[in-house]
Amino acid sequence: MANYPVNKIRNVCLMGHGGDGKTSLVESLLNIAGVTDRVGKIADGNTVCDFDPEEIKRKFSISTAVAPVEWNGCKINLLDTPGFFDFESEVQCALRVAESALIVATGKSGPGVGTEKAWAHCEEHAMPRMFYISKIDEENSDYYNSLHKLQKQFGVSVAPIVVPIFEGNRDTVGIVDCVIRKAYRMEGNKRVEIPIPDNMKDRIDQHRAALCENIAELSEDLMERYFAGEEFSDEELIAGIRQGVKDLVLAPVFCGTAATGIGSYALLKGIADYMPSPDEKPVEICEDEKGELIEINCTPNGSACAFVFKTVADQYGRFSYFKVMSGEVKQDMTLVNKRADANEKMGHIFTVCGKKTTEVPVIGCGDIGAVSKLVTTKTGDTLSMSVRKVELESIEIAPPCYTQAIAPKVKGVEEKISTGLARLRDEDPSFDTEFNPETKQHLISGAGDIHLDVLCSKLKDKFGVEVTLTDPIVPYREKIRKAVTVEGKHKKQSGGHGQYGHVKMEFAPYAEGDYLFQEKIFGGSVPKNFHPAVDKGIREAMEHGVLAGYPMVGLRATLLDGSYHDVDSNELSFKMAARLAYKAGIPEANPVLLEPVCSLKVVIPDSYMGDVIGDLNKRRGRIMGMNPLDGGKQEIVAECPMAELGDYAIKLRSMTQGRGSFVSQFERYDEAPVPVQEKVIAANKARLEALNKE
Repeated sequence: MANYPVNKIRNVCLMGHGGDGKTSLVESLLNIAGVTDRVGKIADGNTVCDFDPEEIKRKFSISTAVAPVEWNGCKINLLDTPGFFDFESEVQCALRVAESALIVATGKSGPGVGTEKAWAHCEEHAMPRMFYISKIDEENSDYYNSLHKLQKQFGVSVAPIVVPIFEGNRDTVGIVDCVIRKAYRMEGNKRVEIPIPDNMKDRIDQHRAALCENIAELSEDLMERYFAGEEFSDEELIAGIRQGVKDLVLAPVFCGTAATGIGSYALLKGIADYMPSPDEKPVEICEDEKGELIEINCTPNGSACAFVFKTVADQYGRFSYFKVMSGEVKQDMTLVNKRADANEKMGHIFTVCGKKTTEVPVIGCGDIGAVSKLVTTKTGDTLSMSVRKVELESIEIAPPCYTQAIAPKVKGVEEKISTGLARLRDEDPSFDTEFNPETKQHLISGAGDIHLDVLCSKLKDKFGVEVTLTDPIVPYREKIRKAVTVEGKHKKQSGGHGQYGHVKMEFAPYAEGDYLFQEKIFGGSVPKNFHPAVDKGIREAMEHGVLAGYPMVGLRATLLDGSYHDVDSNELSFKMAARLAYKAGIPEANPVLLEPVCSLKVVIPDSYMGDVIGDLNKRRGRIMGMNPLDGGKQEIVAECPMAELGDYAIKLRSMTQGRGSFVSQFERYDEAPVPVQEKVIAANKARLEALNKE
């Protein structure tokens, strides 16, 4: 594939709801452009973009795939993103390097939740966008109903460029381009011009007039000509639509059917004609190594700068996808990763189409390529020349909100899990892992249950380790509510030196921290050199409470008195005596169970307010306040016990049809209600009995 000038490149992010036909549309565009000799099908597992074994098995996209197309002197890099919300981080990565978006919605149901989210992403990034109404040939499909829904939901900027031609029982036989007023049908893989049906001419004129009206608002000159009744030429209208798309005042609508290729020619032409090139994107500003603000201009004459937006990792190493933000990236060039403060050699660089790679000597400005075997570079990193080290703004990814405990099915392969997850995190930074030393569990957090299930499948397929997921153990705490005074005596005689330690302790609630040890000894009943042993004995005993074995907190331990033996007393004896005092006294000090409480911020549309608040109340949540947001949304600020939030990510998505989101963080420990305490104590007793049987 030739090296294209920057103004002839289009980087387009395909977005939309899962199942709306993005991957199938890419198949049609690749076939029409001659990149492939057949149209792949998702059901057959032979599409260009869904090449990962997990995607083939599940029959939906999991990660962003790159598919370049050459058309009318332009190179169009299609970035096919997943539509399922568990993989929304992939969309964010693709948006970071795209200049425009193509939002796909079906003719059967019109805009879905994924369409709304895609539009919101475009608004957030001030990104030019177009619509494509797919599957217009399928049963129960209604193009004009879907178009009306798009216009109603997203405003008058939504304007049809291409409309379908129906015959008989609403069979789609072709399309009409309203800009150039020409009609086409498909004969095999070829497009043939046909006359515009008489019953469509008035509708076409109306659509073109609406486009002219939108274009006239772009300048005073065009406005004067429009009101004077002067008709715009096709070239003027195309240039006006391009400007309108760039200025975010126009969102052209295309349509078609991927199976037959109807509408695919017009869409490729529309992307080339109307979508902006990389050099038309606003200039990026970042800091250089001196801390000075500099502009990164998308020009081939600039200093080489590349942004890594995707990483594929396996047992053999990394394969990094990048976009050239400035200059050119050449084979064997050495660039600097400012974040890692390391040099990276761009040994072998490639253009990528799905899983097919083609080695090339150079990747031009604004274009997308890939490089193998980078050592330190991760997704979101910037590679630049040593003479101008820069770090561009990274990718903003939503924090994970669904956590499970991960464990191997066969003991002894824990290290392989850690290694595999570390490699997988190179290619998917949207999940986190950690080992909880308190619960002795390895935790994995992601965007939802499907996300974690995919990660587990990849662990098995790529790294050969099978795992299971279980609900994580909630880290409860225990504390006492009244003061008690007890004695602990450790005495052991077995010939020779024995063991003797005797302490009198007061245990009381302590509000200023987790633990305080103090002594109020009068005289030398317990020598000072044994006081640290008493402290240590209490600390060790506090690791396990008396109710359910959870750590004890908020305890003040005071050494009041005791006795010792000149020969038999030692540090171990007093440590044991302190532990005996703890075991005797804590059950009498009215111990209670504390549960972790999290603060929540839940963002939802107004219409779901009642359902979401009702669900939080069922989870023993407490509403702290509500903040109105733009776009008819509300932010609910609440607190809720951690034990009640295990499945909240899945439940919230279900209640709001995927429109809701939340973030949570640990806030504090509160005393658990009596029924909850009884339930936790009983569960812990059953768990210990099961462990003893093993």
